[in-house]
Amino acid sequence: MTEDRRMDEAPDSYDDEESTVVAAQGRDPVALTRLYERYVRPVYRYLYSQVGDAADAEDLTSQTFLSALEALPRYRHRGRFAAWLFVIARRKALDYFRRRRPQVDLDGLPLRADGADPASQVIQSQHWQDLSQRIAALSDKEQDLLRLRYVADLSFAEIGAILGKNEQAAKKSLYRLLSRLQNQMENSHG
Repeated sequence: MTEDRRMDEAPDSYDDEESTVVAAQGRDPVALTRLYERYVRPVYRYLYSQVGDAADAEDLTSQTFLSALEALPRYRHRGRFAAWLFVIARRKALDYFRRRRPQVDLDGLPLRADGADPASQVIQSQHWQDLSQRIAALSDKEQDLLRLRYVADLSFAEIGAILGKNEQAAKKSLYRLLSRLQNQMENSHG
């Protein structure tokens, strides 16, 4: 089979992630590219949410994919490639924090301009600041749970695999955390 023909057939042969991972383990450039393209944005968003600096997040994302590439021959597919990749990303973030202190400023995030009147925008801003402070006061594990779900957009099964829990336990942990935050917000703005 010629290389051109193989490249033409590649999209059909990589319909599911497992076959893509197996091909990537064989250093197939099309499969490696597919995995990279599928996960680069979620990994970057996850890392950026932790470090708060685009250049550092890009560097950590590169380090994550380089480490994954090196470890890929030893990876055993169990339907959890994303979880495996995000474990690597978490380790890179932990290494980063061991070297320096995090400097994430949630106050700098822009508010949505949805045509609300100025008073509503002030109230919304105050609510946002209150929520930001409450999130900052959460434990590292709780903040990571929020990042994995809402920044990296991972499934509960993938989050559970990363955190060493089953899918239902991951879901329950997140919903309890959200409920606690909601109750705190309601009580303070009652």
